[in-house]
Amino acid sequence: MTALTLLQLTKTFGTNRALDGVGFSVAPGERVALLGHNGAGKSTLMKIILGLIPFDSGTASVLGATPGSHAARRQVAYLPENVAFHPALTGQEQLRYYLRLRGENPAAALPLLKRVGLGDAATRRIGTYSKGMRQRVGLAQALIGNPRLLVLDEPTSGLDPVSRREFYSMLDELAAEGAAILLSSHALTEVEARTDRIVILSRGRMVANDTLAALRRLAALPVQLHVMARPGQADTVARHLNAARLNGTMVALSCTPEDKLARLGEITALGPMIEDIEVIPPSLEDLYSHFSRQPDGRNLQ
Repeated sequence: MTALTLLQLTKTFGTNRALDGVGFSVAPGERVALLGHNGAGKSTLMKIILGLIPFDSGTASVLGATPGSHAARRQVAYLPENVAFHPALTGQEQLRYYLRLRGENPAAALPLLKRVGLGDAATRRIGTYSKGMRQRVGLAQALIGNPRLLVLDEPTSGLDPVSRREFYSMLDELAAEGAAILLSSHALTEVEARTDRIVILSRGRMVANDTLAALRRLAALPVQLHVMARPGQADTVARHLNAARLNGTMVALSCTPEDKLARLGEITALGPMIEDIEVIPPSLEDLYSHFSRQPDGRNLQ
């Protein structure tokens, strides 16, 4: 059973069609990035998954249950971009409060805080926490009840690089334990290497839904080759490859994915004139820009 299944989901607000036939699924243990510009439909989609608003047509199933039902809510966790907790409470007091609300043992508060790296700060007031620490409290709250689907909306906003890396390491652990993760983010470089599949929304329609490697094949964007020439050989290398020099020793060229091996053969044939080669495939940012301009993504459903 998939953790999340959406089929031809449609939602309108007056004359504005926020979602237009969106459909995809998230399997247990899978990390899916949900991307899109402001107004693309991401927030609307998340609210539907959480059962906060109804949809007009299509079908939606959360772990085999209707979104917003008791069965679904018991198995789904949500972490917003900006968490809000009482500043006068300690991290442990706040978690104990939420555990009681969920009918769970309040004694689980400290182990949850330790799991997200806040064990040493458990008895400090949340008002003294940094943004990253408050976000960790939010993740600890989301983990109450061992949820099987986590919906995360810009969860690393405002975190420093070390905190972001640690946050994604925790998500990797949760996915390895079988939790499904749907993550919305504008930080494309960080989700590029930490998610299994990419879903892109544009103007309420899904224009991409696949792995990063598959999207690169589908987009067929140019591959960049940076060739490091040995000292004094850059001009000769650039002339042989009909390419441009970037600086004293670097020569840059681009090619189609189909021509990449042939161009690499030309470079290696220059033998002792070459110091190194760097192959730079299209980034997620390049792919996002490419697919966001697609007029209609319904053929991807």
